[in-house]
Formats: sequence, structure tokens, C-alpha cells
Amino acid sequence: MRTGAAFLSLIVLIMFHRAEAQKGFSIQSLDDKKKIEVRFNGILVTAYCYFDSTEKPVLFPLRTLSGNTVTRGYPVAPRPGERTDHPHHLGLWLNYERVNGLDFWNNSTAISPEKKPGYGSIRHQKIVSASGKNDRASIETVSHWVDNTGKTLLEEKTKYLFTTRNNDLVIDRTTVLKAVVPEVVFADTKDGLIGIRVARELEMPSKENSKYVDASGNITTVSQTPEGAVTGMYVSDNGLSGDAVWGTRAPWTALNGVKDGENISIVIIDHPSNPGYPTYWHARGYGLFAANPLGQKIFSKGTEELNLTLRKGESTTFRFRVIVHGGASALAPEAIDNLASEFAKTK
Repeated sequence: MRTGAAFLSLIVLIMFHRAEAQKGFSIQSLDDKKKIEVRFNGILVTAYCYFDSTEKPVLFPLRTLSGNTVTRGYPVAPRPGERTDHPHHLGLWLNYERVNGLDFWNNSTAISPEKKPGYGSIRHQKIVSASGKNDRASIETVSHWVDNTGKTLLEEKTKYLFTTRNNDLVIDRTTVLKAVVPEVVFADTKDGLIGIRVARELEMPSKENSKYVDASGNITTVSQTPEGAVTGMYVSDNGLSGDAVWGTRAPWTALNGVKDGENISIVIIDHPSNPGYPTYWHARGYGLFAANPLGQKIFSKGTEELNLTLRKGESTTFRFRVIVHGGASALAPEAIDNLASEFAKTK
């Protein structure tokens, strides 16, 4: 009896220590799978992925602290009922449609070989640091923006900082882009800069089909579904909602919806130091949620134009805060304002 009791006590002690070890953030590098997993209290909340097939590094998937996946799985890990449009939309990413004439935004394995010279890729180079413990985790990386021959246009240094606020996963992304060729021009255009492709349930309800054209003339038809199958609704800091958010400026925008019985809010917050602040919102009902501070001409109907240009050795910095919330209700605008004010003070 004593031996059995002692053994049981040992098992309980081991389980207790495992539970203790899982509290807070932890990081696991999986070099063979080209990703670094980020967990909170033992639950996978995201991973930094540098798959060859995605033509750019991404955070994939994005999940609430309870483990509810808020991003689409296609094309890497498709789920039943998902759309199969825009294969370049995966997880959370940052790139742009027109950099020295190259399309980084729309590049994917779906682009035919003869068209590839017109596209650019972001190639992961190295992990500078990766750590996770207690109330925060961070990943620092170096990547190169390259043309189809492998020539580097830009060096990218990015830091992801992961923290929590109550039921919220908070991701602060700081990206420094440095020109390594004589001139780099981010031509003013629609598709950019930071984007998330959300799960089917978080798309906005619509009964109409829409056609979307990229810079190379490729047309994608996106079918819509009646209300009930999807639940998303955009709300911005300036008080607009739904489709009215697209093409307007605001410091932040939230996408609210319900998935698997949980109220979800995904928020992107612009930083006052970013070029083009406050950003224009490229927020589409079919599931693309993007902020584009560099593409002003199309959103302003020609009254504004930016064309951000870097000379060799010059750099520009972009800071964005992304919040993934899950709970009994959507994240209140007042709470988002507080998180935005806090973020605005960071340097």
C-alpha cells in the first residue's frame, strides 16, 4: 500500500511539474519543418513558418489563447468548406504588390513558370534569436526580398513580440527594410502591406459573387454565401463598419465574428511612426484583412500618392500590433483604444 501510495504521489508530482513547465510562453524550433512554434500554457497559438512554397515567411496558424484557429488553412493545411482562391493568402504576412516593378504580394506556387520573372519572393535567411518564458516570447529574423534570379533588393530585419492581455494574444511586429540596390521604389498600389486571411466563419456575409484583378491582370472570382454560414463584421476606429471600411483611413480596424461557439475579434493597429499613418484599410468581406499605408492613390481616388522610395543604405520601419481575442463577447472598442494608446508609446 505504501509503495502504491508513493508511486501515485510521484505521478502526481510529475504531472504538477509538467503543468508548471507549460505555464506562460514557450518556443520550439523545428528546423526540419522550417518553422518555430509559439505556445502559451502548452497551447499552440502560432508558428513562424518559412516554407519554400509560400514565397514569404508567415505566422501560421493564428489561434486564440484557447486554441481556436482564426486563419484559413488553405493552401498549406486546407480544411473542409474553405475557399481555394488567392493561394498567396496564408496566415499573417507582410509584403507588397509593386517593388521595383516586381509583384511580391501575389506570388505563389500557382504562378506559371513563364510569369515568374515578374514576381518577387521574401527568402528567410536566419533566426537571430528565439525565446519564450513566462509572460512573453520573441522571435527575431533576417530575410531578403529577392527577384526571380535571387538578386537581393531589400534586407528585412523583423522582430515578433508575443504577449497576452486577459483573453488576448498580442503580437507586435517591427520590420526594418533596408535597400541594398541603388534605389527601391514601393510604387503606390492596392495590394499590401500587412495581411491576414481569416477562417471561413469569420468572413462577412454576402449573397453576391465578386471578381478581383491583380496587377498582372489575373482574375479571381470569389463566391459569397448567405448570412448564417459566416459571421464576420469589420468595425474601424472611425466608426465605419462592414464594406464601408474598405479604402478608408483609421488607426485600427477590428474583425468581429463567431467561430466554434466563441466570440472572436481580430484587430490590426497601425503605429503613428509608420509611413502613411493612419493606414488605409484593404479589408475584404471574403476574408482578406489587410492594412496598406503605402497604397494611397486607389483608395483616395487619385487625390493622394506616396511611392515610397529608398536609396541604397536607407531604411524604413513598420510597426503593427495584431490582437487575437476569444471570449464571451467581442473585444470592446474602449479596450482596443487602450491597446492602441499603449502601442503608440512603443519605440
